[in-house]
Amino acid sequence: MKYILGAYATAPVTETWQPEVQEEYLNGIKQLQNLRGLEHPFTGELHAHDDDWFLRNIDPEWDFVFTGVPGVMGRLGKNAAFGIASDDEAGRAEGVEFYRQMHAAVLKLNKHLGRNAVEAVQLHTSPNRTAAQSSVASLKRSLEEITSWDWSGANLVIEHCDAFVEGLKPEKGFLSVQEEIDCLLEMNQDREQKLGICINWGRSALETRSVEGPLEHLRLVREAGLLRGLMYSGISDVETPYGVWRDTHMPPAEVFEGGQFAEGSLLTREQLALTLEAADWQKLDYLGAKIGVRPTDLDAASRVAYNRDCLAALDLVTK
Repeated sequence: MKYILGAYATAPVTETWQPEVQEEYLNGIKQLQNLRGLEHPFTGELHAHDDDWFLRNIDPEWDFVFTGVPGVMGRLGKNAAFGIASDDEAGRAEGVEFYRQMHAAVLKLNKHLGRNAVEAVQLHTSPNRTAAQSSVASLKRSLEEITSWDWSGANLVIEHCDAFVEGLKPEKGFLSVQEEIDCLLEMNQDREQKLGICINWGRSALETRSVEGPLEHLRLVREAGLLRGLMYSGISDVETPYGVWRDTHMPPAEVFEGGQFAEGSLLTREQLALTLEAADWQKLDYLGAKIGVRPTDLDAASRVAYNRDCLAALDLVTK
């Protein structure tokens, strides 16, 4: 099995853009034999610092899944009404324009590689409902425009993030998984290329404050015929360097002795097995992981090792 890896979440943290440091890390990632490709973060350009550097340093055989969440969160910090599900018309239009920019980046990468290398584009149903109003109707309007563009074979997928839940402080506070399902089922009735949903384990656990949450979300999405991807990030319910119930992409708990894992993570070997079964993982378009590391000053080799062992853990459970 080969996986999609959100390697950007583990990339070295430096005060300024240091391409040589990032290149050392990426060269290590290239050595992972069970790597299919990258979940690639979009913030407004193909690469946040240097498109040409990025195109020179990726493996030309990699497949890509684009995620807009880093750019979405950055824009929400400036405009609380930003997003494709926003009931504020200016905020919704800004959200659509963001994905238009992503569309251009997808085409640029495909052109460079000479093939349709971008398998999926992950959309996010912002804004945060604690600060602005959103709805299925607004999301549908945005998707009708976004789906009218030629995405060169890339599937459009909503990555479900933690939804607004009364009485809880959300990290994202986007639409509920049921609202996303309802919207896509309605839209898919008249579409040849079906829209889908990706579940991120840590974000579903965060929303529900429970390891049962990812299982329930997977069941709902799969029964609706919309499940396309499953990405693993961990989370903790106790005080750790990754925080308590924080979307910090915590690695899994120890799956095998001697590996690089995270004590206190709720993402155990048992939860990996349960959710893979619930997802019917062999039928997914893509499967993978996105983890962060602590402390933040780890060297490139240590960062690669965390990713290596996370994917090795998936290998053990999928065999």
